[in-house]
Amino acid sequence: MAAQTNLQKDILVLNLEEQLMEIAKEMYGKELSALTDQETYYAVLILTKRLMAVSDCNEGEKKVYYISAEFLIGKLLSNNLINLGVYDKMSDILEKYGKKLSVIEEVEPEPSLGNGGLGRLAACFLDSIATLGLPGEGIGLNYHFGLFKQVFKDKLQTAEKNAWIEENSWLTKTDITYDVYFGKKKVTSRLYDIDVAGYDSGVNKLHLFDIESLDESLVKEGIQFDKEAIEKNLTLFLYPDDSDEAGNLLRIYQQYFMVSNAAQLILAEMKEKKFDLRKMYDHAVIQINDTHPTMIIPELIRILVEEKAFTIDEAIEVVRKTCAYTNHTILAEALEKWPLKYLEKVVPQLVPYIKELDKRVAAKYKDERVQIIDKDGRVHMARIDIHYGFSVNGVAAIHTQILEETELNAFYKIYPEKFNNKTNGITFRRWLLSCNRELAGFLAETIGDGFKKDADKLEKLLEFKDTPAVLDRIAEIKYDQKKKLAAYVKENEGVTLNPDSVFDIQVKRLHEYKRQQMNALYIIHKYLEIKKGKKPARPMTFIFGAKAAPAYIIAQDIIHLILVLQDIVNNDPDVSPYMTVLMVENYNVSYAERLIPACDISEQISLASKEASGTGNMKFMLNGAVTLGTSDGANVEIHELVGDDNIYIFGKDSETVIRHYEKADYVSKDYYEKSPVIKEAVDFIVGKQALAAGHKENLTRLYNELLNKDWFMTLLDLEDYIETKDRMFADYEDRAKWKKMMLVNIAKAGFFSSDRTIAEYNRDIWHLTKER
Repeated sequence: MAAQTNLQKDILVLNLEEQLMEIAKEMYGKELSALTDQETYYAVLILTKRLMAVSDCNEGEKKVYYISAEFLIGKLLSNNLINLGVYDKMSDILEKYGKKLSVIEEVEPEPSLGNGGLGRLAACFLDSIATLGLPGEGIGLNYHFGLFKQVFKDKLQTAEKNAWIEENSWLTKTDITYDVYFGKKKVTSRLYDIDVAGYDSGVNKLHLFDIESLDESLVKEGIQFDKEAIEKNLTLFLYPDDSDEAGNLLRIYQQYFMVSNAAQLILAEMKEKKFDLRKMYDHAVIQINDTHPTMIIPELIRILVEEKAFTIDEAIEVVRKTCAYTNHTILAEALEKWPLKYLEKVVPQLVPYIKELDKRVAAKYKDERVQIIDKDGRVHMARIDIHYGFSVNGVAAIHTQILEETELNAFYKIYPEKFNNKTNGITFRRWLLSCNRELAGFLAETIGDGFKKDADKLEKLLEFKDTPAVLDRIAEIKYDQKKKLAAYVKENEGVTLNPDSVFDIQVKRLHEYKRQQMNALYIIHKYLEIKKGKKPARPMTFIFGAKAAPAYIIAQDIIHLILVLQDIVNNDPDVSPYMTVLMVENYNVSYAERLIPACDISEQISLASKEASGTGNMKFMLNGAVTLGTSDGANVEIHELVGDDNIYIFGKDSETVIRHYEKADYVSKDYYEKSPVIKEAVDFIVGKQALAAGHKENLTRLYNELLNKDWFMTLLDLEDYIETKDRMFADYEDRAKWKKMMLVNIAKAGFFSSDRTIAEYNRDIWHLTKER
């Protein structure tokens, strides 16, 4: 079979031009040269899907099912062409007919299937699973409008639906449907597949479930819709607003819909292959990505007992050996806890099994911290995963250490053998080969192209750290990327960026622990310094990109402050020649692919002990940016790899921060009152200038938050941040030193390949077998 598909693919690749011309004729009755850019995109899309359809599938006796609420896959055309090995050939064909592939790529809408790091990581992992030739599939939901499309109005974030599904898309409708029951209420699902092409390897699937009865017209103004019309709304939005009971219930409906479909799909495949269900763990491993898919555990147990004649003991034992859990957060509020009464409303059939699981834990362990159902009647989803799975992994060395020593210490004492670390990674195919083709090409010329399959080979670049021609060329490529970004921003945001300035970039989900507010306070400080006559040696450009959850008021206030600063700074003739502020609108994967190659300073400034890993830090590093960060998440491992001379670390360490929380002795007002620098910057938020440009309600609320609460200790690290960042800007002027730092960061980025991460998952957790 493999030989046959290989032959079909080879024939198709040989006849790529003829195939494309045929598709143009069939679809539009035109010559290829006469197609519009939109029509050309659809033609290339269809041909690429045909190529993937005749590529080998990665198969084996055991498969991983990676279940996640998010898969932030980004645009797929260029990535798929690269992985299939035909990007350059397709580019040449289009060039021959007067088309530019880079222009055609712009036509593609970005799938709205994720939000932030969790979803982007899942997408990178699928790419690496396929690239390593491992049998594995993603399972999630086919959201029609994603999280939301961010639109700025009156310096405030507003949310609109983010439609992306077109008649011709990467989605392939299958004939697979399942009935899903919420008590006595029934809905019918429909499975859509997206092919995931590995780099120079086989193809896997991303399975996305939708609902047959979905009604897009349910969405009225913005992203408002009837949250109780479950039969019509289930797959409209990712993470619907959960500020009320209806929103909370809808999230549970979504999660159960996902896992019920996943369980039915997995069991159907087991039956089709005639595998023994009593040894399901020999043929399937279910990776639970964060707590959203937790209900797969009681759901599988329920089905095995009620439909497959298992005893409860047998079902628990089989499921326990099949399911593994990845923890992505240290934040207690992010570990899902559902009131039992909510589960009784949505999935009454699961409640007896959850109670049984809880009863077994309570009989064995008296510690309240490990009980599944707490004294307030809340079901702790992560606790189900830990008790009834066989593996618990963190996603960076320090994150796993904190889980073991503090946050999940009670569980670590019970199950030390379950805990393991799998430091996150990124796929270099997208985050270098696709988004920075100029740099990828130069690296291939300089050290060979082995790094494309084995990222550790980037270390060969260190041989050139004292070679001016190589250092200069890397700096030239960075400058070219800055010019490209400036042109794009001018066209799309109407803001002029100076490519000769230092590009300082912070792009990630908007959350207080990521501390965009600290960056904003630095900008205020620098603005006031310039107003006093202290001009920087070189202009500075501060770029932000982030969405705030609709119910997260303070996060939206931080966006408002940044937009107010953008207005004040960019329109002040005394300051604008030296400083520019930009908050990009609707930050997404496509925007990241422009911002990351152009970055000089990578802002990774979360409060130590709060960021599980981060993956933006890895993408920036790979593209030659230098990290400004705390000793948090994967910054710790970046620091270890590049050494003290090639990273800028500031702020209190995680042990100090954890002690502050334990003692409850951090008082932000103390720092405000002791430091004229902090006081001046914080007071600016509610000063005349800011209030004239912004909204008093938003700015005052943020000011009060910083002064009276500051839960993520912005003011604790602010002075150290200012001092370290100033030193970084000064060091940028030593161009020889900075170029060497760029090279070292690129050379040491190989460890952060998601291929390495997935190889470790397979070695330590999955134990998959390949049959390609």
